[in-house]
Amino acid sequence: MPPQQGEGQGCADSEVDVPSSRLFTWEEIRLRNGQEDPSRERWLAIDRKVYDITRFHKRHPGGSRVICGYAGQDATDPFIAFHIDKTLVKKHMKQLMIGELAPDQPSFEPSKNKLLVEDFRELRSTVEKMGLLKPNPLYFLVILLHILLLDAAGWFVLWYFGTSVTTFIIATTLLLISQSQSGWLQHDLGHLSVFSHPKYNHLVHEFVMCHLKGLSANWWSLHHSQHHAKPNCFQKDPDLEMHPRVFSLGKPLSEELGRQKKKYMPYNHQHKYFFITMPLIVVPWFKMFSIYFVFQRKLWRELAWSVTYFIRIFITFVPLLGVNVVLGQLFLLIILESILFTWISQLNHIPMHIDYDGNMDWFSTQLLATCNVNQSFFNDWVTGHLNFQIEHHLFPTMPRHNFWKVAPLVKSFCAKHGIEYKSKPLFSGFADIIYSLKNSGEIWLEAFNHA
Repeated sequence: MPPQQGEGQGCADSEVDVPSSRLFTWEEIRLRNGQEDPSRERWLAIDRKVYDITRFHKRHPGGSRVICGYAGQDATDPFIAFHIDKTLVKKHMKQLMIGELAPDQPSFEPSKNKLLVEDFRELRSTVEKMGLLKPNPLYFLVILLHILLLDAAGWFVLWYFGTSVTTFIIATTLLLISQSQSGWLQHDLGHLSVFSHPKYNHLVHEFVMCHLKGLSANWWSLHHSQHHAKPNCFQKDPDLEMHPRVFSLGKPLSEELGRQKKKYMPYNHQHKYFFITMPLIVVPWFKMFSIYFVFQRKLWRELAWSVTYFIRIFITFVPLLGVNVVLGQLFLLIILESILFTWISQLNHIPMHIDYDGNMDWFSTQLLATCNVNQSFFNDWVTGHLNFQIEHHLFPTMPRHNFWKVAPLVKSFCAKHGIEYKSKPLFSGFADIIYSLKNSGEIWLEAFNHA
């Protein structure tokens, strides 16, 4: 269950009655992954307890794809990472439990690094004891106020100084920054990292995402939680759905695509057409799919909130600019935000390892798929602290104002286990997007020509 919907900090415990007559092996669990046939059984393990999610996954509040991503696997660490209210989740766990691992079975798959898993769980415990998972709502109130101030300033410039090309550019820039910062704040709320009580996160999330941005909060949460559960895992991370229709991503997938003689696009030129495709379609696509999602799921409250976004824009700006100019400005803002969002969000993931799900331990999964951008006041602000992408992925419910505190612990952990902790300058990260796309395209072309 993902952070925006799941509500538990721990796993099943001794209070849950275990059917002691039913003992399972990891091989039995592995076979119940539902991959070959969607109608087949789906099991997973949490803290040595085995759960049958075959019927439950479609009712899972965080979406079916998130929990099914761990079918046939140990889900202990993602379960702990995503949930902040253990009591609520426990109500569902008892009825899903069908047994436990046999005494001769390890607590997680034998293929995983025992020392690494145990050390990370100890690190997680240390982080909790240090209080680094506890949010400071006052910090986020300041973030919200600065967003509202930027939004108001965009209108004030036009109202006070008059409408001209110069004031239009200044106002649009202020509104662009406001929209970008709203995106980072809704991200915090979607991860339940602003308030200690999930309910308040959900309510304010709807306000920020729907009223300030005109998008569906529920749609974003369901989409984004899948990315966090299995980042850079093809067919499980929705952020990779651009492969292979638009891009060829990662060495293994590019080689596979080339050997299969598949060519939907001239991938050896993808580092060039990236500038036209991804930045110009991401947010517009978000807008269209978000509207479809709201009507499909009959999320009428979200629809009402989203309508107020457009009402507010038209009431405040149409008297100053006219209908046609306001519509043009909205379109321009969408395109500009798409460009900004794409470059910031992709520098942490596209240059990293991309492949099918290898069922690795939680720490290795996140470190292979993420990298950081060096800390500075500007980098922290412009990226919404997602320059600390490694820490954010390891502890998805951690409030952003604590990332810098946990970073030294993560660095020490990486050094101990010989794992590279990647952090780079902001513009080096941008350049790495292009380099990695160029490299993947060349790998595809080589495999395509010699298959």
